[in-house]
Amino acid sequence: MTPAATTLAAAATGHGFLSPTGVEIAFLLVGLATLGAAVVTVTTKQLVHAALWLVVALGGIAVEYLLLTAEFIAWVQVLIYLGSVVVLLLFGLMLTKAPIGRSPDADSNNRWVALGVALVAAASLVWVVVDAFRTMWIDLDGPAQGSTKVSGEILFQHWVLPFEALSVLLLAALIGAIVLSRRDAATGSEDHTKGQQR
Repeated sequence: MTPAATTLAAAATGHGFLSPTGVEIAFLLVGLATLGAAVVTVTTKQLVHAALWLVVALGGIAVEYLLLTAEFIAWVQVLIYLGSVVVLLLFGLMLTKAPIGRSPDADSNNRWVALGVALVAAASLVWVVVDAFRTMWIDLDGPAQGSTKVSGEILFQHWVLPFEALSVLLLAALIGAIVLSRRDAATGSEDHTKGQQR
């Protein structure tokens, strides 16, 4: 089919090469909402609010996966991150007795340094993703890229070590929260005993 015929066919269907579809518009809107939630997560001074905004950001990412027809990855996102990681974070906040209100001690006054690091990390991530997928071709006749079969093969063939390292990291965070909470409890009981002796 010639380029002119392709253009005429696109005009007849009402969708040009650059005209957005409903899914693309929804993807953009959900992406903007997710980005806003992520910004609020790292800028709020209330730790519990930061954890709850993180729920919104991770939920937005799950919706983006659904819009990309990667249902398995979307539900893994919901089960692992929303169902486990955020619960673990809130559990750690409760065990360490983090303040519910504003936490001025949580601000190190290095916002410009953090902003610079965030911009460098974002630019590096964009460059890596663009470079990795520049010559990538998707086999439309093969299994869907977001399917369980393809995701499982990629995960357990190429990403086993990072997957296990993440699980060890989460376990270490939980153990650290328990150790810190027990130390605070022990210190509180010693102070109470000294007060009674006086």
